[in-house]
Amino acid sequence: MNKTDFINIVADKANITKRQSEDVINIVFETLTEALVDGEKLVFSGFGTFEVVDRAERVGRNPQTGEEIKIPASRNATFKPGKQLKDLLNEYSLSSIF
Repeated sequence: MNKTDFINIVADKANITKRQSEDVINIVFETLTEALVDGEKLVFSGFGTFEVVDRAERVGRNPQTGEEIKIPASRNATFKPGKQLKDLLNEYSLSSIF
């Protein structure tokens, strides 16, 4: 599913226009982004947690040449699913499909 598909589904479920749906979704993404940039942890009970982790500088290796390279420190957003989401995902495991 891409953003356009998501906008269309939200518009249908909320009985609003696609334009209104797009506006709301854009505001949600902007707010999530701003909070993460500010280093905030976002907890949505039952769904999951978004947070920023700091990665230290480290030495890596170019797989083609084997040469060591320095990988700079960075910040990365992570998502950890909540129990309800995990339970729903596991309810439809691959073993029940095949």
